[in-house]
Amino acid sequence: MVQRKSNAKKIAWSGRIKAVQPRIRLMRSFDERHHSYQGYVLRIDGTCGDEIGEFLIAAGKVAHEKHQFRAGMVVSGLSVSVPDPRLETAGFYKTSGIKTEKNEEDTLSDGPPFLGVPPDLTTYRQRGHRRLDARTYEAKCITCIWACRMPVEMIIDHWNPSRKRYRFETFCYGPKSCPFYRAGPRRKVPGRNGMSYTEEDWVDEDATSHRGPDD
Repeated sequence: MVQRKSNAKKIAWSGRIKAVQPRIRLMRSFDERHHSYQGYVLRIDGTCGDEIGEFLIAAGKVAHEKHQFRAGMVVSGLSVSVPDPRLETAGFYKTSGIKTEKNEEDTLSDGPPFLGVPPDLTTYRQRGHRRLDARTYEAKCITCIWACRMPVEMIIDHWNPSRKRYRFETFCYGPKSCPFYRAGPRRKVPGRNGMSYTEEDWVDEDATSHRGPDD
């Protein structure tokens, strides 16, 4: 059992954004799945408390609408340590007091990886995703606005919802023609009595069938 902190102490952080990706949680129950579109994850290179380095900050959709987060921005704020790391990609959430510095406009490449201002969460939902190989995500897509690393909560027994397992899965919401894209192995979801469900390729094809190759 992951220990939860009794005091939700706010921690000050600041630094330059290296990447912005959607903050989406995935719930699985055998062949069923449900997404919760919660906001955005900022990959920051800077200082968090008394630590220096890279860290992940969860920010809400309203904050993104206001600040239009993008790679290269210098930002600061206050956040709380995530009590259960199985449920969040970010290490810090409940973010407040966000301040941004006026930066010189950096010239960003057209991609891939795509580094502009991420769209709203409705756009991600409408586009649909394809599974993305975890190694490809780490090597080439970790800064792309169309990539997402989701915490996954799996209900093992539909008749006993308290039986759960947790893992992380990576997905791509980007153009189908992206040369970096690799699907990776099909994913299996455990079920009751040792059964398992394999998510076949047609699931991704169906979820993105309304998009063209360059969309």
